[in-house]
Amino acid sequence: MTRPFADLHVAVLMGGLSSEREVSLSSGKGCADALEGQVARVSRIDAGRDLAQVLAELKPDVVLNALHGEWGEDGCVQGILETLQIPYTHSGLLASAITMDKDKSKAILRAAGVTVPGGGLYDRREVARRHVMPPPYIIKPNAEGSSVGVYLVPEGANGPQAEVGADDWTYGEQVLVEPFIPGKELAVAVIGETTGPRALTVTDITPVKGFYDYEAKYAPGGSIHKLPADLPPAVFEAALRQSELAHVALGCRGVSRSDFRYDDLNDVLVLLEVNTQPGMTPTSLVPEQAAHVGMGYEDLVRWMVEDASCPR
Repeated sequence: MTRPFADLHVAVLMGGLSSEREVSLSSGKGCADALEGQVARVSRIDAGRDLAQVLAELKPDVVLNALHGEWGEDGCVQGILETLQIPYTHSGLLASAITMDKDKSKAILRAAGVTVPGGGLYDRREVARRHVMPPPYIIKPNAEGSSVGVYLVPEGANGPQAEVGADDWTYGEQVLVEPFIPGKELAVAVIGETTGPRALTVTDITPVKGFYDYEAKYAPGGSIHKLPADLPPAVFEAALRQSELAHVALGCRGVSRSDFRYDDLNDVLVLLEVNTQPGMTPTSLVPEQAAHVGMGYEDLVRWMVEDASCPR
């Protein structure tokens, strides 16, 4: 960008159409509040299907994309921004679309040498009728984030998760079923270009109850974060390097977050998925990790805006 940062008009996209709307509103508010006073103008946009028209009329210098989930994070909005030629944050169209598809992104990560879970895609009604693999296993939508629609089928369960076959299921006709990996829940934030990304640190996440679902992620006090994680040095370093490798392999830009499970009994580290637009809420992991390495929330948001470009 050629204009001084203080002269910029930044549009912050939030809300949107996905099941992660409330999380996005919180992320967007935090980012917009952080930019107030740093730039000339901040426009807060609750993104709807008229987004292209709204942006064409506003003519912002930069778009900070704080949308999460379907439509905002899967390449659709990125395509609008590319068409309008507005510099924007986070990953571009192709990386966003691929990473949002958990099954396809796993194939790319596996080919790049990243350890990922087994399992695969199944018709949701088949998954609701019978165990498609021995419990314990995880059922999750193939294209959702924030642990929306995720179920743990425990060892010894009499049957699968019936909710997956319900008529009001809205997360796609195919679901991803993966073996449950016991141990620690870990996360690593990565910032930077695909040619030189930097992993920040490793967070060990302990849900207060149950497993790391939507409530544990976003409810105040829903989980306990320990950073840096208390891990064997080799495992800690592997999590950093695997996150950077995943960021590059998927073509991510700006900020990403890799989620892991570490089976400490068998010393196995597995990357579950990569998030191209991680949360920026008060309980989110990325701003917490950035603060740990000396980058405050306002500094992180400023970095994201300065990193914006088009095409991505």
